Amino acid sequence: MRSLRLISIVPAAALVLSLAACGDSNEDKNVTTPVAKPSFEPGTRMADILASGKMTIGTKFDQPLFGLKGLSGKPEGFDVEIAKLIAAKLGIAEDKITWVESVSANREPFLQQRKVDMVVATYTINDKRDKVVDFAGPYFVAGQDILVAKGNPKNITGPESLKGKKTCTVSGATPAATMQDKYGLTTNELVLVDAYSKCRDALANGQVDALTTDNVILSGYVSEAPDKFELLGKPFSQEPYGIGIPEGQEPFCDFINKTLKDAVADGTYEKAFRGTAGKVIQTTPTLPEPRGCDK
Repeated sequence: MRSLRLISIVPAAALVLSLAACGDSNEDKNVTTPVAKPSFEPGTRMADILASGKMTIGTKFDQPLFGLKGLSGKPEGFDVEIAKLIAAKLGIAEDKITWVESVSANREPFLQQRKVDMVVATYTINDKRDKVVDFAGPYFVAGQDILVAKGNPKNITGPESLKGKKTCTVSGATPAATMQDKYGLTTNELVLVDAYSKCRDALANGQVDALTTDNVILSGYVSEAPDKFELLGKPFSQEPYGIGIPEGQEPFCDFINKTLKDAVADGTYEKAFRGTAGKVIQTTPTLPEPRGCDK
């Protein structure tokens, strides 16, 4: 268990989104690195994974651009590509990965119960979570924002204007705590569900007035249905996305951080981004400084 240190984060494109015109992309969908043939010190988590020849990874299945279950039946997006490049450096091929849907409420339990090897799922690093799991990264920084119906019929201008309105978000996620603790939304005003896609559908049907979560998630919904939704584009937090791993695996954490750094150096990080979230978010983000893996 480690206490969360303050880290220097460069938001880059994560806090300022530009929606690209819809259309086909010429980006190579095979954006991950070739499978490595590594060797690791016996007894490390990396050596155990390599010996097993497989990995189980938790990610979202309903997050456009980051983790969305595609027509192939497998998740696609930037989180997925980050997970695949880490697996490749561990010597694990893509077809040896079992993907497990990890919604906000089950990410810590999955790691604590060792149901997954790691979680890459728009997973904000915070003190509460850091008490029960560990994090490598961050590898991206998002910001909480608000999605409204096209034309903004309720004239929502920011989090303060959500008082007296129905706002949907996911139970157990950072945005819900922010709306309750910082902006004072009551249980009558805050609609809590288990997946953001349910909030999206409720907003489309007029059952709620707004959806709040990270801007990168919301921008994915806009890109899918620009005639139905619009993003306020006024982020009011910083959300550093980390890679969740079980506690007590510091060498594995160090390995992941080095893998991320190497991916920036060899262009794999940028390629993974441009082939996924970069189709909507126009500027490739700067990899934040790692938070460290000490106990």
